[in-house]
Amino acid sequence: MPFIEWDKKFSVNVKEIDIQHQGLFKIINDMDEAISAGKAQEVTQEIVQRMNKYAVIHFDTEEKYMIKFIYPGYAEHKKEHEQFIIKVGQMNGRIKAGVSVMSSEITRFLKDWLMNHILVTDKKYGPYFNENGLI
Repeated sequence: MPFIEWDKKFSVNVKEIDIQHQGLFKIINDMDEAISAGKAQEVTQEIVQRMNKYAVIHFDTEEKYMIKFIYPGYAEHKKEHEQFIIKVGQMNGRIKAGVSVMSSEITRFLKDWLMNHILVTDKKYGPYFNENGLI
């Protein structure tokens, strides 16, 4: 059973963004699977790097539409993205420096952040994007 399972409650009703969100869920589930298989140490850095790269692409997509449609919550939303990138960068830095980072800590952070971000922050722009013709 996946650690975090996608369902329609997470949809922002924008196909491109929903697909990207599902990709983020997959990365988190890959980390959880590695933990369950006892391979967390081998894949933690790779998973954190994947999450960082994927998040940058995803955040760029969201922000591109926010700018295009002059979304009123853009500045606040962008700030959340920046904070996420900083946090993931700090985790990656700790891993590279050989400082122990618990895989479960990473997985929990990613799950909590993603669920909160989608269900609270991203849900706000869905109707706005739809009104501007993005579905």
